[in-house]
Amino acid sequence: MKRLALATLAVLVLAGPVRAVTPDEQLKDPKLEARARALSQELRCVVCQNQSIDDSAAPLAHDLRVILRERLAAGDSDRQAVNYLVARYGDFVLLKPPFQADTWALWLGPLAVLLLGGAGVAFYMRGRALDKDLPFTPADEAELALLMAEQDLETQDKGD
Repeated sequence: MKRLALATLAVLVLAGPVRAVTPDEQLKDPKLEARARALSQELRCVVCQNQSIDDSAAPLAHDLRVILRERLAAGDSDRQAVNYLVARYGDFVLLKPPFQADTWALWLGPLAVLLLGGAGVAFYMRGRALDKDLPFTPADEAELALLMAEQDLETQDKGD
């Protein structure tokens, strides 16, 4: 049973991602198709969000692949074709959006969360360390003396 599970896992890992590009979308010119495939790896499926339009089977990703290929077939450069999609869908359509004022939160947000979390842990640990340095109250000292006396009696009883 383990061998079957391992074999299945190996096939799935080695098979790689299945591309969503259908044969009817592909361009006849191999050079244009290669450009379209390379560009579609850089564009995000707006529905799936963490997949490129090349990998996504969503209908909107299909539409974006078709639009991209139409723009390239019409003679647009790679940058012009991508800019056309960015103009329609915004920088969100790029898998690697540019570092600019409206994307600072996207780029710096994870770092800010990490720094705030680290500061929170540091303050928590510092507070715990300060709590250990507090002196005993008279009630604490009395309780400690009582516990130690009880322990001494138990030790003496076991020794006899």
